[in-house]
Amino acid sequence: MEKRLLGIILTLLGVVGLITAGIVFMNNTTGPKNIKAIIFAGILGAVFFSAGISLIRNTKDRET
Repeated sequence: MEKRLLGIILTLLGVVGLITAGIVFMNNTTGPKNIKAIIFAGILGAVFFSAGISLIRNTKDRET
């Protein structure tokens, strides 16, 4: 159950990161600072999201 909870938390963090990257992208502001923020939030969001989904899918429920 602990791994599944960690997977849910990682998935939610990934969604937040991807949404943040989308919001920064849609603000239509240019500059190297915003491009770095988009890349940073997008990559971290994608990594957290994929790690969380794989933890949820690969963790089997134990009968108690």
